[in-house]
Formats: sequence, C-alpha cells, structure tokens
Amino acid sequence: MRSRGKILITVILVGSLVCSTVTIASAVKYGGTLVFGSAGDACRLDPADVTDGESIQRMDNIFEGLVEYKPGSTEIQPCLAESWEFSKGGLEITFHLRKGVKFHDGTDFNADAVVFSFARQYDPNHPYHRYGEWAYWGYMFSDIKEVVKIDDYTVKIILKKPNASIMTSLAMFTVNIVSPTNAKKYKEDAFKHPCGTGPFKFVEWVKDDHITLVANENYWRRRPYLDKLIFKVIPDLSARTMALVTGEVQGIEYPNPADFVMIKASPDLKLLTQPGMNIGYLALNCGYGYYDKNGNGVRDPDEPWEKVPGYCEPLTHKKVRQAINYAIDKKAIVEGLYMGTAIVAKNGMPPFMLGYNDEIQDYTYDPQKAKKLLAEAGYPNGFKATLYVMPVSRPYMFDPPRIGEAIQSYLAAVGIDVDIYQVDWTTYLQETEAGKH
Repeated sequence: MRSRGKILITVILVGSLVCSTVTIASAVKYGGTLVFGSAGDACRLDPADVTDGESIQRMDNIFEGLVEYKPGSTEIQPCLAESWEFSKGGLEITFHLRKGVKFHDGTDFNADAVVFSFARQYDPNHPYHRYGEWAYWGYMFSDIKEVVKIDDYTVKIILKKPNASIMTSLAMFTVNIVSPTNAKKYKEDAFKHPCGTGPFKFVEWVKDDHITLVANENYWRRRPYLDKLIFKVIPDLSARTMALVTGEVQGIEYPNPADFVMIKASPDLKLLTQPGMNIGYLALNCGYGYYDKNGNGVRDPDEPWEKVPGYCEPLTHKKVRQAINYAIDKKAIVEGLYMGTAIVAKNGMPPFMLGYNDEIQDYTYDPQKAKKLLAEAGYPNGFKATLYVMPVSRPYMFDPPRIGEAIQSYLAAVGIDVDIYQVDWTTYLQETEAGKH
C-alpha cells in the first residue's frame, strides 16, 4: 500500500544546525585503516533500493552516478558523465560518458551499465525489476520515461515532461550505476555484494557488526588515502564515544552535544561540523492509504482510500493532530537536549534552502489549548497511542530514546498515553514504510 496520503508530517521538531562527526586528529598521508563507529548497520547495499542513511553512508564510498554534488553544496558537477546537453524543450538529456572507467569486478563502465541501472527501476518487465522495491524512483524520478543507449559512451534520458530539478535529482544515490555483470551473478543477493566504480571496494559484511571496504587501486580519479575502511556498528551513544576515546575506533558519528566541550578540549580529537540539511519530525499516521495499482505515484479515481495497518482513530481528527502540535515544547527539547546544535523548525526544510518560507507561523507551546482541542475532538480524557522510536542515531536525532521520552512526557501532560515501541533498524524501516506505526 502506498504511503502517500497516509503520513501527515505535522510536528516539525528541530532543524539540525550541526551535523557532527568526531575523528582522531592526524596528518594526511597514504596508508592505514580507519575504523568508524556507526550508530547502526546498513539494511541493503544496493543504492537504488534503500532509503536509510546508514546504508547510503557505506555506498557513497562504493558507487557513483552520472553527476554529483560539489563538496559542501547542492550544485552539480560531472562524475561518470563528462558532459551533457538538453534538447530544445527540455524533454531529452544526452550524456557523454567517461571512458576508461572500470567497475570493481574489472568490467567496463559504459552505456549498457547506465541503461541497466535505470531500467531495472522503472521497467516492470525488466528481468531484475523484481529484486527491489525502488522506493525513491517513485518519489523523485517518475518523470523519466526511458533511458536509451546511443552508442557505447552516450546515453539519452527521455522525460515525460520538463523537470527543472531533474539534474539535482540525478546526483542522488538512487541512480548510482551498478555493475550489470555483478547483478546478474548474484541476482536477488546482489545487495549483499555491492560492485560500483567508487574509491573503495566491498570486502565483507558481518551483519550488525561491521562492513569492510578496501581501496580501489584502479580508481579513475586518485587512489584514496586509506588502505581499508571499516564501519563498526556501535548503537549506544556513550559506547561510541568511549570507543573513540580508548582508540578502538578512529571516528564516530552523531556524538552527544553534551560531550562537545570535552571533545574540543582534547588535543587528540577533532570535531567536524557543518550545517545540516536535515529536519527531525514526528510523523502522524492519518489512518488511510491507497494501492498505487499503476505505479504512477499519485492516487487515481479508481484507487480508493483504505485503512492502513497502523490505523489509530483519534489521529484521523484534525483537532487531535493540532493538539499534539501545541502539546510538545519544541524549544525546550532544542535547548535541553540539543544544547545549541539545532533550531526549532517550522518548515519541512532548513532555512538556507530554496523555498523556505519564514512567514509561516509556528505552533506555540500551549498545553491548555491542546487539552481544549482534544475535548472538542471528542477526547476529553485523552487516548492511547504508540510512538515508534528509531533505534539508531541520525544527524537530526542524536539520541532517539531520550527525545522519544521527552515527547512521551509532554503528551502525557495533556492526557495522551504513549507507549514507546523500538525494534531493530531494518524492521523499523519496513514497518513504518508499511504504515504499521
């Protein structure tokens, strides 16, 4: 069942001011192994078939796309495509591919690989379409009609209609290029054996423990400085920090803001920060979804609304959803837990992004108004609900259990009895995508 129409993002909690990583300070040189402490494990290692950051983090080192973002920005620059041009009217984009690039399995990167990587996502008759869910294709690439080979190093993307943001979308991980030979070798298990053109090659994956990558000696750019890169799974926030301090790992993600002073004071540690393009939010299941029978990404007249697995009758009422907004003190969460590393968000994007609207009036913290709205909606004594809390830290949510407990406390104060529900990362993603929350 499609989640479109099912999830209403009504409580925008925080906009991340700082995405942080900590590493052991050292001079730049070739060689060595970096063990990086991650909050969670990858779910899959197929760039077109994931939606979670942990999987993407690993794959950014393995795969590449036709174009990429310039470091530190959303501007586009060439990657596996050296150049491109649009047709008059903007319905066709012709890409001229980089020659001499090899996949990690030794096969050539070429137009056939590009067509394979795209077609398996959009063509239901493609023999490898059945091996993925291709969620982001529907979100971002439904305007692509077809990708065709012109010659060995030229491809053309044909659009259904002009799309001003298509080049920005094409820099996303979803359309990174995979080795067709590798996909055909492993079939439904190809996500366990990733093979791209990137700076690092896949070696092993011990589930819920670590993923090991080694330097691609034949990388078309410059060989990476590191010989080996290991992503070590350490879900507990304090344990990650301790592993860094003791030297078990040489870098960690999403440290506790309360530890920033200690980290900055240590001559052996370096805190890496940058403005975050992230929003932390509470998603409310409005109770209904639809089956997207024709896969066009929109609800058609012959696709009726149906109750989703996580249907919660009170949340189908607008006043209840508004009450939840008034009940949560977002400013206190930002100040008390994020400690200056975030701001209260009132848009679904950070303030520096195109389209941000500063004129939007945010919900104030007003528990009395929340109680009044609940009573008007028919719930003067509140109701029971379940809150899914992610089990891993994210850039916008460094300690999900603590933030979940804060939300639970604020809602209890207006009569909403919340049970916190936590499962492993892969199950969490599967259940929320299926509308069970």
